[in-house]
Amino acid sequence: MSIFAIGDLHLSLGADKPMDVFGGWDNYVERLEKNWKSIVAPEDTVVLCGDLSWSMKLENTAEDFGFINSLPGRKLIIKGNHDYWWTTRRKMENFFAASGFDTLGFIHNSACAVGDICLCGTRGWAYDAGLDEEKYLNREAGRLSASLDEAAKTGLEPVVFLHYPPIFGDYVCEAIVEVLHRYNVKRCYYGHLHGYSHSRAAVGEIDGIKYSLVACDYTDFTPVLVQKQKINN
Repeated sequence: MSIFAIGDLHLSLGADKPMDVFGGWDNYVERLEKNWKSIVAPEDTVVLCGDLSWSMKLENTAEDFGFINSLPGRKLIIKGNHDYWWTTRRKMENFFAASGFDTLGFIHNSACAVGDICLCGTRGWAYDAGLDEEKYLNREAGRLSASLDEAAKTGLEPVVFLHYPPIFGDYVCEAIVEVLHRYNVKRCYYGHLHGYSHSRAAVGEIDGIKYSLVACDYTDFTPVLVQKQKINN
């Protein structure tokens, strides 16, 4: 049993917004499916770090989430800045249940123990988000704290997944990074960055935290291994 992460699938199977108009995204759905199936087993867990469907409304996401549901493994979803279909957790879970999407779940003001680690996270906030920065920063820092509080109850190592990068070039999202250090987080995975932005991504250890970018065009449309779980005999 293993844990993987990938973000920014930007599916548009039910909408007219194909990503293959951008360089490097040609045949990305087929590439993603092939790569995913080559490494992810049905007993594995994959954290999806936001920006999953271009559909504007939940009821229009069926084709995109039907595709994700058909891929091997359990999937845990974190909100991205382009997930306009996002609504209340109850409505989303009811929609998935009614649609038969039985491999999909959420990390939202919550945490999920898998093997010997606990998966935590939230959307986050970053340099290009705009709007009322202080209001949204405080909300996202609070959501991350709530998730990590839930993880603390398990006694397992908390591993954090975000959509926005907490560090980007010279920018540091201090409200989010402070939470990571306060809860002694050692690993953080995030998405959001595309194209030329990859060169400014925080990748590797910074102040005791290992940061990993898992936007799918950065990972060659392949889920990134977070942890291979030990199997007790």
